[in-house]
Amino acid sequence: MALNIAPSSDGRRQRSERSQTAIIEAALSLMDEGTLVPTAQQIADRAGVGIRSFFRHFADMDSLFLAADDMLLSSYEALFEVDDRAGALASRVARAVDLYGNAFDKLRPIILCTQAQLWRSPKLRENYAWHQKRLRKELELWLPEVSAMPKDLREALHAVASFDMWHRLREHQGLSPKASTDIISSLVMDLIASS
Repeated sequence: MALNIAPSSDGRRQRSERSQTAIIEAALSLMDEGTLVPTAQQIADRAGVGIRSFFRHFADMDSLFLAADDMLLSSYEALFEVDDRAGALASRVARAVDLYGNAFDKLRPIILCTQAQLWRSPKLRENYAWHQKRLRKELELWLPEVSAMPKDLREALHAVASFDMWHRLREHQGLSPKASTDIISSLVMDLIASS
């Protein structure tokens, strides 16, 4: 008599994958709602799983956040993708800053959550640094002039074009996306001109 165990193990695997995805989505939804450092219990409750099930899928919060980062990587990258970076400097600066600003607005919860937890996670720090390098390279594809700038001005330009600057203008100073884009674009142009 032959035993057919494949369907049962496939079913368990699919349930396990669904639970894991539900946990990641629950964490992301809590972050979107402003809970920057959700607890395992909050996430498990939102996902509709027990806390033991949570820890069967994720050994610790670090592994959950890294899995969320992996799950979202292609959607992060899509926010910065463009086919055409041609045009006069002022036009490229305005388009790049607008693109970054829109992406930063969409990614704000996940960026703030990550920043809030960098102190306790070497792997999150490593991933965050990797994303920062990617953003710098992407900006220099828009603005190849930046690579010829003196190091101090180049670093200042990347600081001006960063999420931290955008978040300060939008959240702490209450400026609109348009006003924030105008300020950052003007500062970027001034830094390029001064080099």
